[in-house]
Amino acid sequence: MKKLCAILLITPLLFSCGGGKKSSDDSDLYAKDTNAFDILMGQFAHNVENIWGMHEVLIAGPKDYVKYTDQYRTRSHINFDAGTITVETLAAENPQASLRQAIINTLLMGEDPQTTDLYSDANDIQISKEPFLYGQVMDQDGNTIRWEWRASHFADYLLQAKLKKRTAGLKVIWSVEIPLVPNHLDRRAHKYLPLVRKAAQKYKVEESLILAIMQTESSFNPYAVSRSDAMGLMQVMQHTAGKDVFKSQGKSGVPSRSYLFDAESNIDTGTAYLAILQNSYLGGISNPTSRRYAVITAYNGGAGSVLKVFSSDRNKAPGVINGMSPGDVYETLTTKHPSGESRNYLKKVNTAQKSYRR
Repeated sequence: MKKLCAILLITPLLFSCGGGKKSSDDSDLYAKDTNAFDILMGQFAHNVENIWGMHEVLIAGPKDYVKYTDQYRTRSHINFDAGTITVETLAAENPQASLRQAIINTLLMGEDPQTTDLYSDANDIQISKEPFLYGQVMDQDGNTIRWEWRASHFADYLLQAKLKKRTAGLKVIWSVEIPLVPNHLDRRAHKYLPLVRKAAQKYKVEESLILAIMQTESSFNPYAVSRSDAMGLMQVMQHTAGKDVFKSQGKSGVPSRSYLFDAESNIDTGTAYLAILQNSYLGGISNPTSRRYAVITAYNGGAGSVLKVFSSDRNKAPGVINGMSPGDVYETLTTKHPSGESRNYLKKVNTAQKSYRR
């Protein structure tokens, strides 16, 4: 088994542009929130490292659900990109019992991230009558897993037939790996299609674009979190995109964490931000395809950075873009944008959107 590391913490930020500078009070509040989150993350990572060792630290990310229990000695990791569930334990006494419980809890957990604290070892996973992974995992007989008795039966099979053992320094790690079904991505996307359609109609944003953003940001993981504290399916940040959306809707302040971890609210907020980008910040771009390329890139790195690629004067940039073909705009953004992440982001989202259009 490959070693797991903490590189999963990095994700794109949603920098807003054109919404005005933060007031000193806003900046102070943002700094306090950021510092508090950094402290929380630092302590959590320290706790994990103390138990697992420096090279075995694994923390939840946008496309990775990671939950620790059993005083940090047992963890469940769902890699939504790779389509695998890995359950591991360092428990010296009866490791199979620790694995069994973690397997059952993971297979039957619900899809409400507000019920689970990913930054602690609390055993707070809520068993759901409609498990989040229902239809995404099949047992040894090809059955979907909804009820506890079937999850327990599958766990017993895995411990008997699929149990693995490896060492990390002086530590012995016991684990089982469970594959998700081949079309697991489509199954998760289908869960959120009604909410996507509702938001698309409300804000006049293409359904295919929303789905492509969700796939690229979180792989349709409702538990998605990032080191920058972006949250949920569309990886919205409270004090940037979230604040801009609330302001556009006549609301004060910023959306709460619980608000952004609600699937419908997250999709609504992320889509509203796309609408702000396409209608306001980048509304001066006349060609809809060129504007879409700019909006996608801006969702990752900000509208200001997009405009600066074409002119040092942001007010003149739309005119420069309007004098170019969409193909040239795409080529410029994917080769000359200062952020390699943003360059690749446009490529990924554009490719994903083509598949959803079909």
